[in-house]
This record gives sequence, structure tokens and C-alpha cells, in this order.
Amino acid sequence: MAEAVAEAIAGSDRLVVEAGTGTGKTFAYLLPALLSGRKTIISTGTKALQDQLFHRDLPLLGKAIGRPVTAALLKGRANYLCVHRLDLVTEPAAALADDLNEVREWRYRTVSGDKSELIEVPEDSPVWPLVTSTADNCLGQKCPEYSKCHVVKARKAAQEADLVVVNHHLLLADLAMKEEGFVEFLPGAEAVIIDEAHQIPDLAVQFFGVSLGTRELERVLDDLRAATLPFSQPELNRRVDKLQTAVRALRADAPRKEGRHELGEVMRDIRESLDNLAYALHDAQAAVADLGDASVELEKLHEQLLGMSERLAILAAEDSWDGLRWLEINPRSLRLHLTPLDVSSKLNGLIDNGFQSWIFTSATLAVGEDFSHFGSRMGLAGVSGLTFPSPYRVQDNGLIFLPPGLPQPSDPSHTDAMLGNVTPLLDMTSGGMFCLFTSHRALNNAKKWFKTNKSVLGKRKLLAQGDAPRDDLLRRFREYGDAVLLGTGSFWEGVDVRGPALSVVAIDKLPFASPADPLMMARLEFIRREGGNGFMDHQLPLAALSLKQGAGRLLRDENDYGVVVLCDPRITGKRYGSKFLECLAPMPTTSSLNDVASFLASSERKGAVA
Repeated sequence: MAEAVAEAIAGSDRLVVEAGTGTGKTFAYLLPALLSGRKTIISTGTKALQDQLFHRDLPLLGKAIGRPVTAALLKGRANYLCVHRLDLVTEPAAALADDLNEVREWRYRTVSGDKSELIEVPEDSPVWPLVTSTADNCLGQKCPEYSKCHVVKARKAAQEADLVVVNHHLLLADLAMKEEGFVEFLPGAEAVIIDEAHQIPDLAVQFFGVSLGTRELERVLDDLRAATLPFSQPELNRRVDKLQTAVRALRADAPRKEGRHELGEVMRDIRESLDNLAYALHDAQAAVADLGDASVELEKLHEQLLGMSERLAILAAEDSWDGLRWLEINPRSLRLHLTPLDVSSKLNGLIDNGFQSWIFTSATLAVGEDFSHFGSRMGLAGVSGLTFPSPYRVQDNGLIFLPPGLPQPSDPSHTDAMLGNVTPLLDMTSGGMFCLFTSHRALNNAKKWFKTNKSVLGKRKLLAQGDAPRDDLLRRFREYGDAVLLGTGSFWEGVDVRGPALSVVAIDKLPFASPADPLMMARLEFIRREGGNGFMDHQLPLAALSLKQGAGRLLRDENDYGVVVLCDPRITGKRYGSKFLECLAPMPTTSSLNDVASFLASSERKGAVA
């Protein structure tokens, strides 16, 4: 893999690589990047992976090759302390006082201003939005603390570095800015390496779309009231009140049911409130413009109101550019979206530029040996992929159990039947179990089932997503060593539990995305227009790759062993079921509980000897 990456960098080529767990793919792309002498951007799926790459992997490889390399870590501006905004914070609610004091003390200790340094303040603390900036409210060079700006320092370091580590959100924000004609803020690079590349297509759809939500409107209203306080302007205050009323009216007229709605289906109910919001935005913007160059803050607010007016016009127009319009309803907010039907041509235009090499890698890019699904979504038609399977003895250390006689996934009794078939495995292993669900409803049903059937746990602890932060649940799961964890969504990927603490991963259903999901609807509509088959060309390969991710939680080390339990009868009852087993090859399959018992007993004996 390292040789292939080195060749791609040298030839400014594009390369797609699927590298299984344990191949050492991080070193396989880092080493040629460091030795190439080319300016390189490495993009990862999460900030946690970013930190691991920068603080652990790069220093280790730098020592190994004995060559100094200047590297920089660059995150989105919301990750850096904004000294100016910190100075503006008045005494907050008592609940925030402790966090704010921690930030104020840290201000004088930090060099980078990266909030991940301050572990005493939780990442989701409400204090962070008060003391960090956004692209909308940053004052730029007009800021009185510009010379101390941590974002500016981080970007300057990135421009001077040989290698820059970013995350996908930052990379895509930059690519979207290039698409709109803005000056990109990431340094120009000769090589771009994207790890966890399977996440890029769906993220790109979001970045190249348009959206506007009531939360950001309310935030601007708060900023407007604060910035116009020094001015005695009854007319301006009246217009700000009118804008607030318009935002509330939109929320009142929108559907009560949480979730996602096609905009066309609800437009009749919200058309009047959308029009009133457009008028109120225009009037507030005009009133702020009448104040002239009163302050830098008001200038920024005028820009924000103008941008919001433009986005609202696109979202509310019936003849907007080709995309799917939808409405997202949350308990205390709503958001309008316009999702493009396809971004592959946009991505291809940015990637296929002739002077940069692009390397895409992940443990899940191919269905079997077929990379066409990923290639078509990325605009990489004709680019062949390389596969490096996991070096672990998957065929010896893993087993797929297909419980016979389960009801169809749509049957209301499915979750109960699944757990009835899965929990007997707890008597066969001293290790722990993940139960991964495709929906929150199924997860909640599982919690109720365990409440009624407490005896099946014995002395084991039950952990459930939503009861505590993900990292805390995983820490406790590792410490207990024999717990049962119920999870969905974020537990399907990026979770690493090594050793006997995890010996069973049970998956309730094949992870087909809902056809009513707007991202899915947009993609299926595009495929239909192109004359393709939405199920075979998109839904099936996407579900197969998701299953591969979920099952990939099991064997994380060369001595790991365990059972993947697939509780969906469609695997054996439908012709397409074999595609899913193909993705998990060469792991053997059984429908016999006796085989599972023998396998786990044998594996635990080997583990004890090892």
C-alpha cells in the first residue's frame, strides 16, 4: 500500500485503497507522504482521529525516518478560543460560571487555543459557543485582538508546514468555498490523502447544499439586540421584534411531528410565514444598513442578514436549482434544506485538476472487490481500487451466526425475537456483547426487553446509548469486561474495543437507509433520471458497506476472536443476501447454536493459553 501511495504522489495520480483492520494503513500513507517532499493535506473522519495522527503517529514516524518534518494541525474555527468574544462575555448563568472560570484561567496557559486541551470543560458545554467564533461573527482584521487570534496563528502554521492534518468538515468547507469562488483557506497542497473516505459522499451532499435554521436566526437576533443597544432607534427595535415574531410564526405553522418532511408537502401550511420571514429579514437588514458604519459588529450582522435573505429566497423558490427541498423538525427548532441530487461532477471538477494527487482510503470502500459504488458517488469513474484485506486470521478468529426462524424485520416482535436468540450466547462467553440497532425505536424496545428479562444478564452490566456520553459508555464497557452495550448510529463505526471485553457483535437488521430520508430520496431520484436501478445501484451497496462497518467492531487486534450475529432473515431468504456475506468474507457462517458454543469455548481456551 505504501508503494502504491508513493507512486500516486509522485505521478500526481488518483488512488482508491481499501485497507482492512490491522493493515497499518495510517503508516502506509504517512510514510510515503513524509518521504515525498510534497506539501500534503491529510483529512480524517473525526477530530479524535486528527489528534491521534498529529500527536501520536506523526512524531513516531518522524523519529523512525530520522528526518524533521514540519506538521500542523488545523481545525474549524469553532475549535479555537476567541479572545475577543471571551472579553465580551458578561457574567453568565450560575450553571456556566465554573466552565467560564476554567476558560478564563486557561486563556493565559494555552499556546494553540485548541479547546480539546481543556479537558476540564466538556466539549458540549454551552460556554464554548460564547467564547469561540463562527465565519459569520468573526470580525477578521478589524478585531481588536487580531494579533492574538488563535485561528490566524493556526492557519499561518498550516501554510508554512510540509504536512497539514485536517478533518473532513474543514476540507469540504474549503472545497465548497472554492466552488463558490472564495479564496480557499487551506494551504495549496500537492497531495491530498483522505482517510475514512467512505464518509465523504454524504458529507459533500450536505456541504454543497443550502440550509437555514431557526437557531441561527435566533442567534443573530440576540447579537442584533446586543449590538444595537447603544443606539436609541425605536424603528430598528420594532423591526427586530418583527423578525423575532416571524421566526416564531414559522415554527408555529410548521408540522408538529419531529423528523424530516418534503417541503412540497408542507409548503401550503408555511408559505405565508416564509414570505413574512423574508420581508422581516429584508426590513431588519435595511434598518441596520441605515446606521452606516456604526461598528464592525453591525457590519458583520448586516452581511449575515443579507446572506440569510439570499438562502431563504433559494429555499422558498419553486424553480430553484436541481435539488430536493425538505424540512427538518426538532423539538425546539426547525431547519430548511435544499439537497443537490448529485455532487459527483462537482467533486470530480475539484479532484481531477492534474496537479494534485488524491488518495482515498478506508476499511469499507468496496462491495466484494467492486469499487464502482464509491467511484460513481465521488466522480472517480474509471479509477481502479486496490484491496488489502485484514492480516488477522478472520476465517479462524471470527464466526457469523445466522439464527434460524426469526420474524421479518418489519414484524413488531422482531426485537424481542432477536434478543431471545442473542442472549443465550452470554452463557457461552466470559466476554462482552454489542447489540447494534438500525433505529432508536428498536434500541428503546431492547431496553424495555432487558428490563423485563433482567435475569439473562446475570451479574453483567447493561449500558445503553443515550444514558451517558459515548466515550464514557465505551470506557465503562472496557472496564467491566463482560458488559452488554446497546447502541445505534455512532456505535457502528469508529469504535475500538480490543481484547476479550467484546466477543459478540449482534446486529438487528440489515442497515438499509430509510427511502424517506431526504439524502436517500435525492440520490434515488438522480439514479432514476440516469436510467439506473436505485436499489441495486445505491441502497444495496450502501447497506452492505454499513454492515461491514458494524461487523468491523469485532476483530480489532490479531488475538481478538468472536461472533457476529446477523438477525435479519433476508440474508438467507433474499437473493441479494449473499452480497452481505460476501462483504464479511472469509469469515465462516453457521445457523447452529452448537457450532457457536464450540467456537467460543475453543477460542476462549486459545485466548487463555495466549
